[in-house]
Amino acid sequence: MEVDILEFKVPVDNNKTLFVWDIQPSHTEDQIYEGLYSVFSSYGPLYLLKVCPNAPLNPPGFYALIKFYSAAQALKAQRQTDGRQLFQNSPLKVRLSSKQTPHFLLDSSRPLSHARCLELANHCLGFNGWTSDIITLKELTNEEEGEEEEEEGGGGVRRRRLRFGCLLQLSFPHHGQVTRAAAVVEDSFTCTGPDVLIQKRCRLQKQVREKALVQAFTAVLLILLGNGKVMVEVKQTSDQFLPEQTEGVLQVKEFSWSDFAPDEEEGDDEDWDLTVS
Repeated sequence: MEVDILEFKVPVDNNKTLFVWDIQPSHTEDQIYEGLYSVFSSYGPLYLLKVCPNAPLNPPGFYALIKFYSAAQALKAQRQTDGRQLFQNSPLKVRLSSKQTPHFLLDSSRPLSHARCLELANHCLGFNGWTSDIITLKELTNEEEGEEEEEEGGGGVRRRRLRFGCLLQLSFPHHGQVTRAAAVVEDSFTCTGPDVLIQKRCRLQKQVREKALVQAFTAVLLILLGNGKVMVEVKQTSDQFLPEQTEGVLQVKEFSWSDFAPDEEEGDDEDWDLTVS
């Protein structure tokens, strides 16, 4: 039985990336995007699909970059779509990327963004296949940091610093798997009134919840079986906590958790190597 493993990380492997050539200019970019998405998303969830016009010295038309989370799904899509017309009257050329990815990127790929984590989890497990629960969410700003300070030049303008921490549990009830993660976010800002302080608190609370959820998903492996079923495994890491360890954990871990990597940016504007295998 074929088995494929998906991680909640940005896919960087060549065997997960397809290039599509010979797209005719008989359709608009939006129509081409919709046509490609309809075809290739049927093989599995897509991390990225981008349509670009050909270079000026080439014949009029377009090419596309498609990134899968799964190498097996990318290979199946390539084999079954290469040389077919799909949504136009002439055949398309579909190839796996042969771009040489630096070895250090293969071992340290970035975690998915919060939105991408939700998208991948819902696609593979369904909306009822997982739950997240906030164990603790509190403000960690100490008195000295939280005190207002006058800015240079006076004028009544103040500076404030806020820090929030969150401990979150991620559960997969149908698979009997649970993992926990913590995160800390902070910001220093100009405080011109109580409404600014309230808005900043709400924003940081949202950010720390999302960051904790992303951190929890980094320990999750989705195992795709050849029969269409999905299994869930959780990598055991030092970042997981037992119930009796939750009390006061954010205060203890306050500074180490703030070293977490920032949310990933979408890789839409990366440089592409158009060589193929």
